[in-house]
Amino acid sequence: MPTLKQLTVEALSNLPMQGITSVGIDAEARAILREWMLTARNGGKAVQHSTPKEPQAAAATATPTHADVPQTVEEKLAWLREKAQGWKAARALGTLRDSMVFATGSPHAQLMLVGEAPGYEEELQQEPFVGPAGQKLTQILAAMGLQRAQVYISNICKFRPSMGPQQHTANRAPSDEEIAACLPIIQAEIRAIRPTCIICLGGTAARGLLGHAASVASQRGKWFETQGIPTRVTYHPSYLLRNDTISARRAVWEDMLAVMHKLGMTITEKQQNYFR
Repeated sequence: MPTLKQLTVEALSNLPMQGITSVGIDAEARAILREWMLTARNGGKAVQHSTPKEPQAAAATATPTHADVPQTVEEKLAWLREKAQGWKAARALGTLRDSMVFATGSPHAQLMLVGEAPGYEEELQQEPFVGPAGQKLTQILAAMGLQRAQVYISNICKFRPSMGPQQHTANRAPSDEEIAACLPIIQAEIRAIRPTCIICLGGTAARGLLGHAASVASQRGKWFETQGIPTRVTYHPSYLLRNDTISARRAVWEDMLAVMHKLGMTITEKQQNYFR
């Protein structure tokens, strides 16, 4: 059963998803939050006061009830999916198409893969990474000994970027403005799932999650952090479709081996020697 502190932190973390950037609290609630902050700074040890406080009783009226807050990961993701469908920041831009494509895979996955935005096939099937690039990603996961159902696959942008009425099957990468509008959603997904490792598939994902505008080539081969979670940057599967060379495939596979090692997966001699 989550504690009141955990529920409060969860509720406050969800406020930006509702467009709320500030809240008013009374003196009692402010004192409770200050108590928790001081306790955290004190290494988790309660700070002694001359007059004992009863934080749970005092804050009960200032926080949502247990039933008001999504509890399981599945409930949190269902709530996020609903919020994403009508996400005002994205809708207000007028540069994204109407159909929302959320995510796929296990909500309890250790590995989370983040791409840029849905394309034609993804919009059609309402699932990320199902087109040619998605098929390439499925092959990469299979080489790692993983199935799509074992990982969590999502995108920085939940809507296919528009190219006008004659777009048909053409796709484009999301703009910085579109990334910023959708970023709170993927950040909330990460908070809900708390994977062991994250892979940024391509420069758009890296720019969104890490704030890095540098090339993928200059970022791959290194570890970064997203919300304290080890994060690896590698080429988007579509890059391999355009550059089907041994060197490109070897580069991506080296990143996958590093991820497998980080996850504690068994790496066979055959896997270790792919593309060598």
